[in-house]
Amino acid sequence: MRPHRRGAALLASLLSIALVATACGDDGDNNAGSDSTTTQVDVPKGGTLVIGAEQEPECMDWMGTCSGSSWGYWMVAINTMPRAFDILKQSNGTYEYKPNSVLTGEPKLETEPVQKITYDINPKAVWSDGTAITSSDFKYTWNQIANTEDIYDKTGYDLIAGVDDSNPAQAVVTFKSGQRFSDWKGLFTGNYGIYPSSLEGKDRNAEMKDGYKFSGGPWMLEGWTKTDNITLVPNPQFWGPKPNLDKVIFKVQANTSAEFAAFKSPQVSVIYPQPQLDAVDQINAGLPGTKKDISAVTGNFEALWLNNGVAPFDDVAVRKAVAYAIDREAIVERLFGALGVKAPLQDLNATIVKQFTDPNAYSKYKLDLAESDKLLTGAGWAKGSDGIYAKSGQKLTFKVRTTAGNKRRETTQQILQTQFKAAGMDMQVDNQPAGDLFGKSLPAGDFQAAIYAQVLTSLSPSTCNLFCIKNSKPIGETGGNNYTRTRIPALDELLLKMDGELDEDELTAAGKEVSKISAENVISLPIDPLPTILLWKTSVVGPVADNAVLGPFWNMHLWGVTS
Repeated sequence: MRPHRRGAALLASLLSIALVATACGDDGDNNAGSDSTTTQVDVPKGGTLVIGAEQEPECMDWMGTCSGSSWGYWMVAINTMPRAFDILKQSNGTYEYKPNSVLTGEPKLETEPVQKITYDINPKAVWSDGTAITSSDFKYTWNQIANTEDIYDKTGYDLIAGVDDSNPAQAVVTFKSGQRFSDWKGLFTGNYGIYPSSLEGKDRNAEMKDGYKFSGGPWMLEGWTKTDNITLVPNPQFWGPKPNLDKVIFKVQANTSAEFAAFKSPQVSVIYPQPQLDAVDQINAGLPGTKKDISAVTGNFEALWLNNGVAPFDDVAVRKAVAYAIDREAIVERLFGALGVKAPLQDLNATIVKQFTDPNAYSKYKLDLAESDKLLTGAGWAKGSDGIYAKSGQKLTFKVRTTAGNKRRETTQQILQTQFKAAGMDMQVDNQPAGDLFGKSLPAGDFQAAIYAQVLTSLSPSTCNLFCIKNSKPIGETGGNNYTRTRIPALDELLLKMDGELDEDELTAAGKEVSKISAENVISLPIDPLPTILLWKTSVVGPVADNAVLGPFWNMHLWGVTS
């Protein structure tokens, strides 16, 4: 689900990041196994593929804060928005950035006297109406992100001085004097891709929020019947390999259980379910006629996100007391033990970039009720006769939100509720539909604590978009990705340094220090690396495989269906 870490890529020297084994102790790829390697077959032309979708976006303006669900990004944005780079898994298991066919090749990077990037645009690249993709589209995209309001994340774009579009076939991006951006390959790639300049002078959000007709990818949106389905059809003007299928229908499911029921019937042929307990049980029991790609090494990281801008989590003592009040290892074992994931995540970042972080930063926070009590009493809290701490007449009560109907996260809430009660804290459940949570409450800071995952759309280890002060709005206002309203100057300085750092050693050192400060202040509490599960019926053929960054449908135009 998106809140996406929709960031950017590193320098060329950083573009290949080896996947690493997670804390489950296996060989790194998965426990339940992968059947993603298929016998080479001819992929037939034609047919309709129906895919189960656990969520739908609140809107389809990918720049807007309303576009918080990662499902919208995976289903529609990846398949319709042209982008400068692809992020592809190599045969050795690493992910690398490769220029997309929108470009003629690798862009030219200059760093002196100012950072400058020159993109040469493929003359074959056109929009679905046949008009050329030009440098004006790059310029429009930058200007909208950098200079308009209610933008999901401006990271990197806000450092650009301008885009020269005088040559339609060449976009020249120049950064402001004294500004550098290490993640430049993620610009016009993750997050948003490239928007058409034909939107110039129009209300972009109004044009796109309920769906859009243009496309610069292999697919285009045929229709969106909200709460029911999203339908894609081939883009006849796409200059690359055209889709084999005639149509793809993403059928919206109420929850993972409904998704599995539809998969086991003839209703849907592909699902990407959350690793719910009942789903894991069904997978381990065996699903005839099914192939799978299950991985515990992902671009995801799930946490108990704490709103540092509202009580009681505006007090670092309370945040630390919470960290010592719960048994994260027991939670992870309960949720993901059957997939081989048994240890909690110990940093607020994904495992695929852990070489740039301290993956053990939060390891000291284990269940320790004595330490939790010491922190609270030292901050002026005292237990009442009901066993709940209080201070100045206010009980230590807080609400934890997550996506309504997500059984695994609801199970997490139940475990937390019991653990918090034993620690003298009153936790209440306050769940919302995904669209409301990601499209409204989180961006506005309208929560005390929440359980959800961040999903990387790049290999960048910087989390400035999540925790930098410039991305934090006052409570009640939207814009920026700092939902937790984290405002720590020392952390800010390091994160800003990472965004502009061109030296790999310096970047790594800063990343490890970021992990340390994050843990010292318990800005939020990591839980798990959220394993991914992709299941498809044997009637679906082609190179079906999950992509840790682009998602499960990144190469759907190469799929086909047999009778």
